Amino acid sequence: MAAATKRARESAMDARGFFATLWHDYARLAPQALTIRALFGGQQVINDHVAFRTFDSSPIALARLEPVLFALGYQRHAPYEFPDKHLSARGYTSADADLPLVFLSELHVRRLSTPSQLIVERAIAAIPPRLAIGASTLNAGRLWPAVSRDDYQRVADESEYAGWLLAHGLHANHFTVAVHRLQPQLSLPAVIARVEAAGYAINAAGGKIKGSPDELLEQASTLADRISVRFADGALTVPSCYYEFARRYPDGSGRLYQGFVAASASRIFESTDRPGAS
Repeated sequence: MAAATKRARESAMDARGFFATLWHDYARLAPQALTIRALFGGQQVINDHVAFRTFDSSPIALARLEPVLFALGYQRHAPYEFPDKHLSARGYTSADADLPLVFLSELHVRRLSTPSQLIVERAIAAIPPRLAIGASTLNAGRLWPAVSRDDYQRVADESEYAGWLLAHGLHANHFTVAVHRLQPQLSLPAVIARVEAAGYAINAAGGKIKGSPDELLEQASTLADRISVRFADGALTVPSCYYEFARRYPDGSGRLYQGFVAASASRIFESTDRPGAS
């Protein structure tokens, strides 16, 4: 028992360092994050969850990445499916309540049209098949040569998720303010109002607030920052990362809900859609 407790403490320490490194990488891609976090207490803000995107049938498929989370003391929670977006996902939880949940999703490449599938598969083929997977892999960026701007646009027109991943590679897609743990306490509408007053747009797909107290989870998010990315034939300004806000509620046993709501998450994904994209 003592050895298990020691391992758990070491995993938590390692996880804190991992998420601190991840935050710095994320904030570089989402400059809004530092400013918005400062609106609610800066470094005192608790992260509700962190999300990652990847490709299935690849050296960086979900099944290959999740052992990194296990090594950090995480356990599998619930699976999720998003058939309209060709995605599967899984939530992961930690015994340490101060560590964020993790949401790891993957794109089913073979559900794309043949032209998009070929573009993505060429990128995947450039990943070393025996890539050494470790914590640093989750913010390794693009592990393939840059695609052309036309190829990026073609894939993104079909799947904004796939286009984002082709452009950026592996990074934290978003961090999330745990609204239920803010001090002083604020409602999610009050959080949104403060963010909008600071000049940041909120993702309104499906309404600014996704979910409800009855579902034990309310969520909202900004629209992603836009940054210049170097493609094979020149630079293009594309969506990068966004900041999310989640308020969790206790279940019938009094335990804070640890899962996600698929219908809400589906609309949150759209925070990285290109402006004007359908």
